[in-house]
Amino acid sequence: MSAGDSEANHLPNLDMWEDFVVGRYKQGKSESDFRQYDATATPRVAEFYRTNHEKQTLDYVLSKEKQYFGLKRGKKSVWEAAEYLNTLVDDSDPDTDLTQIEHLLQTSEAIRQDGHPRWMVLVGFIHDLGKCLCLYGEPQWGVVGDTFPVGCAWSDQVVFPEYFSANPDASNPQYQTKYGIYEPSCGLENVHMSFGHDGYIAEVMKPYLSDEALYMLRFHSFYAWHRHGAYQYLENEKDREMLGWVKKFNPYDLYSKGHSKPDLQRLKPYYDDLFAEFLPEKLSW
Repeated sequence: MSAGDSEANHLPNLDMWEDFVVGRYKQGKSESDFRQYDATATPRVAEFYRTNHEKQTLDYVLSKEKQYFGLKRGKKSVWEAAEYLNTLVDDSDPDTDLTQIEHLLQTSEAIRQDGHPRWMVLVGFIHDLGKCLCLYGEPQWGVVGDTFPVGCAWSDQVVFPEYFSANPDASNPQYQTKYGIYEPSCGLENVHMSFGHDGYIAEVMKPYLSDEALYMLRFHSFYAWHRHGAYQYLENEKDREMLGWVKKFNPYDLYSKGHSKPDLQRLKPYYDDLFAEFLPEKLSW
């Protein structure tokens, strides 16, 4: 899938991680069910998380933020970015012939059909565009996966917490306290999250979208927080206000994908108007 992703943690396709998340957070599952599902049903995903948890150090995150958050990779429109993501093709996935754009449209159209605000429909379309990091040569473990704070003690509510023992930050006493490098109630916007597509797309959209939209983008994979209530000691009042919006978005991220093809040509005029309402013609990436 990318030149830099030849390690044993490579997933046959990124949908494998998303399918794992859907199964893990299926309604009615107990915590013991999660653990069984994790350990026995998804060994490929477990290896992916082993590498993710080992390599997502504070130094790694800071270096990637410096590399990408300056948005120096040229300018693209939303459509151009989506077409670029469409080149992230994996012939090993036999279950769907949907393009990446069609997957994005499934999410945004589900939000639209439920009558949510237009800005939230936009979030549905753009929320995974940061996966273009794979096309920049980033390994999968640095693009997808549940996100978590770095620079402080890891919560046991993060999936596969036992794998953090191999992370070099585990031997740094400063990073293994409750607050680590942060202050109590510092606010999640001031916390360095494990690097991936969430934080990247939030940086791209930061000048243009509301806090509600940016929280959906930045924290939609932070399941330990919005599903399990972990890291509340880092929250500020704004985080608590925004949490409801993240939770409102999450079901569309997890459960809106099917196999029917959205009609791109019919829908394109609506999305042309939507993009023009909120965003400039070209965005820095």
